[in-house]
Amino acid sequence: MTDQDAAQRSGEQRDRPNPVTFYRQVVAELRKVVWPTREQLITYYIVVMVFVLVMMTIISLLDLGFGQLVFEIFAGSSAQ
Repeated sequence: MTDQDAAQRSGEQRDRPNPVTFYRQVVAELRKVVWPTREQLITYYIVVMVFVLVMMTIISLLDLGFGQLVFEIFAGSSAQ
């Protein structure tokens, strides 16, 4: 059952606004948005970049460690 079927069965019929009304509603909603200041953007950027770098380091070290472990397992068993 789609959302439209459910709306029709429950007696709720939603009218679809025309493009001009939709555009006006979008602009009205965007005016309500509290945009961050330049200082906030810089702070958020730094926080995100530090987080990404930390995660990259952790994942790289895990990849290196598991790669070495797998190499030791397979290379060590064939040498014996």
